[in-house]
Amino acid sequence: MFVGSRMKHPVITIGPKTSLQEALSVMAKEHIRRLPVVDDAGKLIGIVTELELMKASPSSATTLSVWEIKSLLSAYPVEKIMTCEVITVTEDTPLEEAASIMADKEIGGIPVVRGQNVVGIITETDIFKAFLEVLGAREAGLRLTVEIAKTPGALANLTKAIFDLGGNILSLGSFLGDDSASARLVLKIGGVKEAELMKAIESKSTKIVDVRNY
Repeated sequence: MFVGSRMKHPVITIGPKTSLQEALSVMAKEHIRRLPVVDDAGKLIGIVTELELMKASPSSATTLSVWEIKSLLSAYPVEKIMTCEVITVTEDTPLEEAASIMADKEIGGIPVVRGQNVVGIITETDIFKAFLEVLGAREAGLRLTVEIAKTPGALANLTKAIFDLGGNILSLGSFLGDDSASARLVLKIGGVKEAELMKAIESKSTKIVDVRNY
């Protein structure tokens, strides 16, 4: 799965001369928290977040009047507070790589570029939605969690046992196990009964962590 298949596009952008007030209004209207900043040619030159805009705005403790605050926000361009060193990804970046960047850099979204032009944006919400797909959260069936050894054939034995029962694996996610020699799998399975599934899995010496209808 690649960023290009999950990014939001076309992406909403602003110019460097856009005022803080206008940028905040765009975010409120579109229900977004970040805006790529582009020049007249569409080249990415920065990014501004809702948090940065709020920090740059006068606080409630200011002695300025409402009209003075509005005038200040209208005259202050985003180019003065935007982040110029922008982390980007491309459409063919693996989704897990984009997720790793967000986690490591503690950012909630990354512009997607083609050359120097912005063609989309991938956010933590898009990653969450993909995560739901991987775990089959929208599919009805048995949710099975097992611990298996990281040895050749272990996964094949598990899936064959499910196949022999007439089960249909709707989704499969792999996570870290109790140690480096094991993996924890979460499967969503349709077409089987819980008791029959547990009996078949246990016969393969596979550790069942949890099973439930979900």
